[in-house]
Amino acid sequence: MIHLYSLATPNGQKVSVALEELRLVYTPHTINILKGEQFTPDFVALNPNSKIPVLVDEEGPNGSTVTIVESGAILLYLAEKTGGLLSTDPVLRMETIQWLFFQMANIGPMFGQFGHFFKYAKDRCLDPYPLERYTTEAKRLLTLLDSRLANREWIVGEAYSIADIAIFPWVECLGQFYNAGEQLQLSEYSNVQEWLKRCLARPAVQRGMTVCSDI
Repeated sequence: MIHLYSLATPNGQKVSVALEELRLVYTPHTINILKGEQFTPDFVALNPNSKIPVLVDEEGPNGSTVTIVESGAILLYLAEKTGGLLSTDPVLRMETIQWLFFQMANIGPMFGQFGHFFKYAKDRCLDPYPLERYTTEAKRLLTLLDSRLANREWIVGEAYSIADIAIFPWVECLGQFYNAGEQLQLSEYSNVQEWLKRCLARPAVQRGMTVCSDI
């Protein structure tokens, strides 16, 4: 009924984790972006922007098949489809959506640019400015998250939500994939680190993080 076209990157992991948390039955299809599979005609037909993830739900609204792109939109769709991971309280609902948009507009692009210049462009870009810029911005966003998580268990209210799912894979990526613990002084953001541990301890997260990782 549900097909996920993805790879185990932070944006891909967001959706597979949500699917696992919501206990939805789905079929994963690995799209190896390292081999350019996102540019094949079949995938471009699903997403003309050639980005993962893509979700195809054969039992969408009114029984129709729907194709959804953009990981934030997919998270919101799944939450609304199932009634899970998103509060029904109007204030908490809007607050959750705000943090989801915050991730899409800030955390993802800025952490991604940091990772590019820190991990991949060290030998290609001798000018220190890009790395300095994105290091500073990544630290600013981590400081903001650390303040948000002071004296609270989850990003919004008292419940784990799509806001947490949207953000934590990117935070995990900084240390585990980019190996930027020292560059960003990740250990100094103690509230973020404790929250990340809570997220990663969830069984559905542990399952979802490895979906479409067989490349």
